[in-house]
Amino acid sequence: MAKVAFLGLGVMGYPMAGHLAAKGHEVTVYNRNAAKSAAWVAEHGGRAAPNPREAAAGAEFIMACVGNDDDLRAVCLGAEGAFAGMAAGAVFVDHTTVSAQVTRELSAVAAGQGKGFVDAPVSGGQAGAQNGVLSVMCGGAQAEYDRAEPVIAAYARICRRLGDSGAGQIAKMMNQICIAGLVQGLAEALAFGEKAGLDGAAVVEVISQGAAGSWQMANRHKTMLAGEFDFGFAVDWMRKDLKICLETADQIGASLPVTALVDQFYKDVQRMGGGRNDTSSLIRRLT
Repeated sequence: MAKVAFLGLGVMGYPMAGHLAAKGHEVTVYNRNAAKSAAWVAEHGGRAAPNPREAAAGAEFIMACVGNDDDLRAVCLGAEGAFAGMAAGAVFVDHTTVSAQVTRELSAVAAGQGKGFVDAPVSGGQAGAQNGVLSVMCGGAQAEYDRAEPVIAAYARICRRLGDSGAGQIAKMMNQICIAGLVQGLAEALAFGEKAGLDGAAVVEVISQGAAGSWQMANRHKTMLAGEFDFGFAVDWMRKDLKICLETADQIGASLPVTALVDQFYKDVQRMGGGRNDTSSLIRRLT
């Protein structure tokens, strides 16, 4: 069992940290909203720290799941950042979806201080975090990944190192690119069937067993048909992720025409007041 710090107790981080405690790890948590940290400690034990530096002090592994590039820099750097509290040899594991650029920047800073850094964004959403069955895509040095993987296993269904620093973030971009196209296709199909007078649920029962089947179809078609979107991965966060994808595509000379189009469709959903809706709310534009 390891001594672990977990920074960020949002809809993903809260249950992820809980799985670490349930596996017997000694967990210290930090959250910008101290009340959330107190609630977590009341539920799971462990202790809360007032800042990332104190949370990281003495920890072998420091896990983070925050909002964006700036949030990640804020919990890593500065007098109260995690890097200031980490001992040499400790490993920082970042589960945030951020740019590969900030990942490589922070990895270099950590290496210069004799500390490890693994980028490890996740897929599986809130349900995956709660059930401990996330897919974890990792980048970083092999030795540091090998040390961290048994700890990550507390909330992972699958965890793989895919390359050097930044590889995990690139893989997560690929994940989001796939999801954007899948959800739009599903939204169009369901709206099309409804206008044609078919029973969408009955059709999905058939086509989900063939080549059209997907996780999105299996898990989202019923709520899409019912117009229920108050759950899941928010449109605001998806647009943040797609922005990273599109900016990276420009940097490396890749073409993402479908992703760029779906990003604008999500912008429409935001204008409709659906920024906190699940990503499956794309169907709102079509019905």
